[in-house]
Amino acid sequence: MSFWVKTNRFVKLLFPKYVWDIPNQENKVFLTFDDGPTPEITEWVLDQLKQYNAKASFFCIGNNIEKHPAIFQKVIAEGHAIGNHTFNHVKGWKTPDKEYIENVKLCQSAIGNQSSAHSHLFRPPYGKIKPSQSRILRKLGYKIIMWDVISMDFDKTITPEQCLENVLRNVSLGSIIVFHDSIKAERNLSYTLPKTLAFLKEKGFVCDRMD
Repeated sequence: MSFWVKTNRFVKLLFPKYVWDIPNQENKVFLTFDDGPTPEITEWVLDQLKQYNAKASFFCIGNNIEKHPAIFQKVIAEGHAIGNHTFNHVKGWKTPDKEYIENVKLCQSAIGNQSSAHSHLFRPPYGKIKPSQSRILRKLGYKIIMWDVISMDFDKTITPEQCLENVLRNVSLGSIIVFHDSIKAERNLSYTLPKTLAFLKEKGFVCDRMD
């Protein structure tokens, strides 16, 4: 499982136009949260981040933004970055290009209806996107954000302790780390996130947002 938790260097070299990590000299790592906003869970995440003065990037589903605009606006108000995660969490490999791009644009409209900023950060659901879809989105000005470490918090077959180990054993300077502010991930996330934030602080890492 370690290969999938920590993105292989070869994969990063094979897809250099995607953002897998962010090298820096400020000891920064980048926490990201997919699939929200979700009532109670996203708000709990925001409280945890605030306790550690940590910033993060939230890759939101457009449909959830429309359902929970107040939570979405709270994410922005607390200084976190917003990313596009499509409107309906569609899988790029199984979706025609035109339909996929329209779904991304629908999400962007939902973001724009609730904020003044255009989000240029995009993460494909499941990490699955066709090269043709990526080319179109990059021409539209999006950065395709992947990850260096994925917590696997959504996987109900792993324990919270395993989820935590996935992060702590693999995080390094510049890592982009994936969590999910979703109902499916709640059990593992509630255990892992506070301990991850404490660990990162102890090791001198700075949790920052992507721009």
